[in-house]
Amino acid sequence: MIPVYIPTALQRFVGQQETIRLSGATVKEVLDQLNGQYPELKKHLYTEEGRLRSFVNVFVNDEDIRHAQGLDTRVAAKDAITIVPSIAGGAESCGTTSKGGLSNEEVKRYSRHLIMPEVGMEGQKKIKAASVLLIGTGGLGSPLGLYLASAGVGRIGLVDFDVVDFTNLQRQVLFTTEDVGQPKIAVAKKRLQAINPHITIQTHEARLSSENAMGILKDYDIIIDGTDNFPTRYLVNDACVLLNKPNVYGSIFRFEGQASVFDASKGPCYRCLYPEPPPPGLVPSCAEGGVLGILPGIIGTIQATEAIKLILGGGEPLIGRLLLFNAMKMRFRELKLRKSPTCPICGPNRTITKLIDYEQFCGIAPAAPQAAAANDSGSLEITAEELKAALDAKKPVKVIDVREPHEYDICHLESATLIPLGQLPQRYKELNTADNLVLHCHKGVRSMRALEFLKTVGFTKVKSLKGGIEAWANKVEPDMPRY
Repeated sequence: MIPVYIPTALQRFVGQQETIRLSGATVKEVLDQLNGQYPELKKHLYTEEGRLRSFVNVFVNDEDIRHAQGLDTRVAAKDAITIVPSIAGGAESCGTTSKGGLSNEEVKRYSRHLIMPEVGMEGQKKIKAASVLLIGTGGLGSPLGLYLASAGVGRIGLVDFDVVDFTNLQRQVLFTTEDVGQPKIAVAKKRLQAINPHITIQTHEARLSSENAMGILKDYDIIIDGTDNFPTRYLVNDACVLLNKPNVYGSIFRFEGQASVFDASKGPCYRCLYPEPPPPGLVPSCAEGGVLGILPGIIGTIQATEAIKLILGGGEPLIGRLLLFNAMKMRFRELKLRKSPTCPICGPNRTITKLIDYEQFCGIAPAAPQAAAANDSGSLEITAEELKAALDAKKPVKVIDVREPHEYDICHLESATLIPLGQLPQRYKELNTADNLVLHCHKGVRSMRALEFLKTVGFTKVKSLKGGIEAWANKVEPDMPRY
């Protein structure tokens, strides 16, 4: 039997079925059988002359039959047929006259939801009664907030403590140039409330921590993780498991993204997928590695879609599935996830019964005392002002830039030698252990890792530029481009 996938627009002609299994040796034989069982469907697929309509495409697996043998394309049990009609997506409708708890204005606002049988009046009332917490209002939180507010989620909570920066504007679509320097959470609330005055926006201007997480999360139905660091990811996961709440997960990096729904009562949690975090510095952040500005819009809207499905109680949520997206190839992949029997938080023999120190768990130690004492001869860091003075005095200092070549092209110190961090283990012999070395990167993270490596191979006269080239631009060369 060959599965035939029916698009939503045509499912009403086949009893709301999404997949129908039929037999046949060619596409025509299979479709003839389909039309025989559901004659109302035929006029939507074929012209009166019996030709496939020009706005209906048919695929065998992922190949358009127009580029094969058309309706005579042969099929076997291993194949699948997909009907793909054109969809305008903007047709007017008569709406509905039943309000059922929604004001006249809300009925008009949500009319495109109300005429969908999967939502309808009852579904929209569920959306209005729901509460969703967005942890982070940045790249992922921006599209999440925009779409959930527009959809009419009755109460949206926002957790953030940051201010809007120029570098945010490339992807964080909640904010404008005029918002730079303002608290993100205040700007986000004002923008979302302007989009939909019928909803409530509740703000939590704080860094999420083991001390406040349970108190903040407990009052919401669904938690959405829009964070960008491992300690908060594990914190959100553990709090959701302990509170028995679904955690809508998303992550982004460069051209790739991930999405899933972790609900320990129905499937695996984040720790089932990643029992332990990677070592500090192994996985670059978006600030270090970059991210395509459009990518969080794609992943964020997937998260928003999953949240709405959870509210409606319909469809197939990404529970037990990890969706991978590659923007460069414009390709989605799906991996099956399983609940781990040894998971320390959701397994049968749990060892985690309360929130822990997640900075320590992720191996993030507090700043070393000597890093704060720039004038200490034993310090591992040098300030931008001190480096400028040394260079002006023509002291024997060799500056090494450990960023990537494309970052070097944006801005660099004229005296710097470029040796990217990833190449340092192969190229460190180009350096002299007798030289006074100053390493720098963008903000000081990678240069400290480079320093630690050089120490292990015998370099003793080496320091890291505190704050990286960002600090140099801020303190010494204000006209330098910043990123």
